[in-house]
Amino acid sequence: MRFGYTIIYVDNVLDTLDFYEKAFGLKRSFVAESSMYAEVDGGSNTKLGFVSAEFAESNGTEFVRNNKSNKAAGFEIAFTTENVEVAYNKACGAGATGLKGPHNTPWGQMVAYVRDNNGIIVEICTEMK
Repeated sequence: MRFGYTIIYVDNVLDTLDFYEKAFGLKRSFVAESSMYAEVDGGSNTKLGFVSAEFAESNGTEFVRNNKSNKAAGFEIAFTTENVEVAYNKACGAGATGLKGPHNTPWGQMVAYVRDNNGIIVEICTEMK
């Protein structure tokens, strides 16, 4: 078995796509005609999908909706980059909420944290060495 993709339930799929393109430079790779589902290319053969929370609920799925005014869900997604400071500033300039600016970790990685337009925690970091 191998990891296929991650899907995040969001209130507005198209707004989320626009945000991820502007904040993180990701490119949309698929948008369903209904706009209830879409994907961005995460690189390395991975996809990050967004599905309408309303559609997910119609499948009988129960969950706490992601919302910037609530506490963040207990997970994060991470994007790697060579320049964390530039990427962090770009994300914040596109509307991300800064949580912790770029800083070095004891294991030699540079990381920063933001919340996206849905309140999801996003780590922006250098590759692990």
